[in-house]
Amino acid sequence: MTSAARLCRLFCLPLILAACTQFPELDRTQTPELKAAPYPDLILLEPLLARARMPGADPARTEASLDSRLAGLRARADRMRGTVLTPAEKRRLQTGLR
Repeated sequence: MTSAARLCRLFCLPLILAACTQFPELDRTQTPELKAAPYPDLILLEPLLARARMPGADPARTEASLDSRLAGLRARADRMRGTVLTPAEKRRLQTGLR
């Protein structure tokens, strides 16, 4: 027996064994509701392809929009970093803590 024949038998043996396996019953997995459900509507493919081919968002406009939003968020964060208490309230708290 040649080595090619041995290799062929070696690779074919798992396929032959897999062909003899028992598969689970799939017919009983459908519920009555699933069997009674209507088939999905068929739609034309051309409108979907046309929508997929449409150009997306403009990168320059998107970047400008994000930059302006980022500037607004940074300004808001700077305002939140400031002091919340007035000097009179700070003095009152300091005297109350002693």
